[in-house]
Amino acid sequence: MYHSDISLTSDAEAGPAGQLALKRLFDIVVSALLLLLLSPLLALIALAVWLTSGRPILYRWPVVGLGGRPFTGYKFRTMVRDADRLKAQLLAHNEMRGPVFKMTNDPRVTPIGRVLRKFSLDELPQLWSVLKGDMSLVGPRPPLQSEWVHFEDWQRRKLSVKPGITCLWQVSGRNEIRDFDDWVRMDLQYIDHWSFWLDLEILLRTIPAVLFGRGAR
Repeated sequence: MYHSDISLTSDAEAGPAGQLALKRLFDIVVSALLLLLLSPLLALIALAVWLTSGRPILYRWPVVGLGGRPFTGYKFRTMVRDADRLKAQLLAHNEMRGPVFKMTNDPRVTPIGRVLRKFSLDELPQLWSVLKGDMSLVGPRPPLQSEWVHFEDWQRRKLSVKPGITCLWQVSGRNEIRDFDDWVRMDLQYIDHWSFWLDLEILLRTIPAVLFGRGAR
């Protein structure tokens, strides 16, 4: 089983309620600042997607949030327009054991999409979901609504907290994990030992992972 080298601790200087309030305040401030500061980059990416593969520029992402509540997130589109329909033809190439689909060198990904995915630039529109409150900067990745219905009861506990843009799985060699059960155990490890300071540690580890394109597909 894969394990993280992040030091987890359940000790906290503030009570859980105080830390949760701090987490939400941090989410609002950071997501708003990043959306403002990165607006030129967001515009350039949108233009690049439009010029190379047309519309839509954004992919409407039908996922599940806190407590199993469905919501629509957004990513820059990195695949061909009929990617969801073509997915059924690729299920035999799924590299993950469990209800989720992962495939190295997915043929549906566009050339510009590969660049965006390598540096996680396609994820930037999720900052809007963080600002709205559907997501957090740090938390278990939200599953697709089509995947959620196949989760076992114990796996559903991964969404007893708000989903996030980055998480333990994201910064701990995600491409080395081939069993969805191991992925969920990492999410539960995060939940059981959560603190605001752990979130900060994961965010700090996310920066070099993104800059160097580590673990991206």
